[in-house]
Amino acid sequence: MRTANLDDRLVLVRDDGKAVDVEKASDGLFSSDPQAVFDRWDAFTDWAATAEARSDHGVPFDERQLGAPVPRPRQIFAVALNYADHVDESAFDTPEHLSVFTKFPTSLTGPYDTVELPSSLVDWEVELVAVIGRHAHRVGVRDAWSHVAGLTVGQDLSERRLQLRGPAPQFSLGKSFPGFSPTGPFLVTPDEVEDPDDLAIGCAVSGETMQESRTSRMIFSVPDQIARISAVCPLLPGDLVFTGTPAGVGGAREPRRFLAPGEVLHSWIDGIGTLDTRLTAGLTHPHGPDA
Repeated sequence: MRTANLDDRLVLVRDDGKAVDVEKASDGLFSSDPQAVFDRWDAFTDWAATAEARSDHGVPFDERQLGAPVPRPRQIFAVALNYADHVDESAFDTPEHLSVFTKFPTSLTGPYDTVELPSSLVDWEVELVAVIGRHAHRVGVRDAWSHVAGLTVGQDLSERRLQLRGPAPQFSLGKSFPGFSPTGPFLVTPDEVEDPDDLAIGCAVSGETMQESRTSRMIFSVPDQIARISAVCPLLPGDLVFTGTPAGVGGAREPRRFLAPGEVLHSWIDGIGTLDTRLTAGLTHPHGPDA
């Protein structure tokens, strides 16, 4: 099953590419709110599997009308240093423990939106994003996938000066400027892809490929991440987990390479979809990263 946020309404995306409005097709059984569905995810998936759910006359749509598939999560977790090649390019030792930070919900944006750059040091990090569908607390690795509603494509945009400025790093602030969490275009349930633990992932800046890998190269798999995070924090329906990025970030290149106004950041994960994020110049705050 694929769902999307079409003009702030929850839709099912059929195999023919047409959108079915969930509230209308269910006669009001489910809300049009794309966020509300996660609190009733099991009931929703049961309904979506019925012939009635897909017999509605779907409508064609322009993907550029899509917003973030999960527009208002209560929590956003993100994992650092989770691909061995990214660990190497960052000059760190292979981690023994999961390294987790947060991204704030106000940083979320859709799959085709424009993002203002707050400085000349904004980097890209393409990521697989797992969306929680069931309350998860102290979940074991074997049961973790059953708590995932679906997967989507994400970018963990990062302003490197603020992120790394001392005396202690500011990962959460440096990665939470407005628009710094593009996601989409769809939420895809794990059964829609051949192997949810092994997906091709990558991104390009204005046509030049920067990152290209597979999610099977993660140090901590998606189930392992959910188990480790939920051992401490209950994961709530509709929460997001940004699962880490592979090698190829701009700050690790020689010479360093960052995003510039006018460029387009194209991100993809096979079986899930693509993001096209356009970059524009923004105002630098007097207490922001360039201060």
